[in-house]
Amino acid sequence: MIEAVNLVKRYGKVRAVDDLSFEVLPGRVTGFLGPNGAGKSTTMRMIVGLDAPTSGDVRVDGRSYRSIRRPLLEVGAVLESGSLHGGRSAENHLLCLAQSNGIGRRRVREVLDLVGIEQVARRRAGGFSLGMRQRLGLAAALLGDPAVLICDEPVNGLDPEGILWIRTFLRGLADEGRTVFVSSHLMSEMALMASHLVLVGRGRLIASGTTEDIIARASVAHVLVRTPDPERLRRVLAEAHATVETDGAETRLRVSGLAIEGIGDLAAAHGLTLHELTPQQASLESAFMALTSDSLEYHPGAVA
Repeated sequence: MIEAVNLVKRYGKVRAVDDLSFEVLPGRVTGFLGPNGAGKSTTMRMIVGLDAPTSGDVRVDGRSYRSIRRPLLEVGAVLESGSLHGGRSAENHLLCLAQSNGIGRRRVREVLDLVGIEQVARRRAGGFSLGMRQRLGLAAALLGDPAVLICDEPVNGLDPEGILWIRTFLRGLADEGRTVFVSSHLMSEMALMASHLVLVGRGRLIASGTTEDIIARASVAHVLVRTPDPERLRRVLAEAHATVETDGAETRLRVSGLAIEGIGDLAAAHGLTLHELTPQQASLESAFMALTSDSLEYHPGAVA
């Protein structure tokens, strides 16, 4: 379990993390989401003792990370894929970490096999692709078979097969009862991977809960409707208190507040022809955009 209580981190006059409180419980993958500059990486660094909080507290299984005598046996972290000696082989990189934590050579071979890089174990890590470095970082985090795993953008650099693998792998670890805390900017992937979410903006908590609840609370399902007479259909739907917006093409409307059956029935009752009637489910991406719209560090402007 990870617990942050009133966590604050200041850099001069800037509050990178601002009175942030949340829990990450075992037995599930918890996604950590927020725009660039939201404080996600800073928060993760404070969890594993790389940065000290200005105030507040963060604990792993009731203790501060810095008080853990052999941290790899209790907490695994993948925070920076480039934090390795490029001249060492993957195997030697892991052996150094293992020996400093009292972990045997056999476990090194096990984790290399576990993450799928055993065939390049003796190659210099400096020549690895970003995806291979991600796998090596995950292998290092798993050396001590920890109950808590923290990953910052673990799918960066992975191809579709690798993304599917890491999603399945992390969910499998959670199913074993471990605490898995993962950040990512890939909303579609996080919707598939995480059962719970912690959403932050400008260092503050925006929302916390199950993925389904957050999507349902902040994102509206709608129906795409295409008709040769959009203005007349718009008037009919507005009279039924539906919300209607133009979606791209002039003949296509986006309708919310009315079920697909009701739209079809109204069109038939008024003799309106429909060429498309497609339900669109609410998404994590749309929920994320709605919840974080006031927390963006940079807003796109019109191109001159």
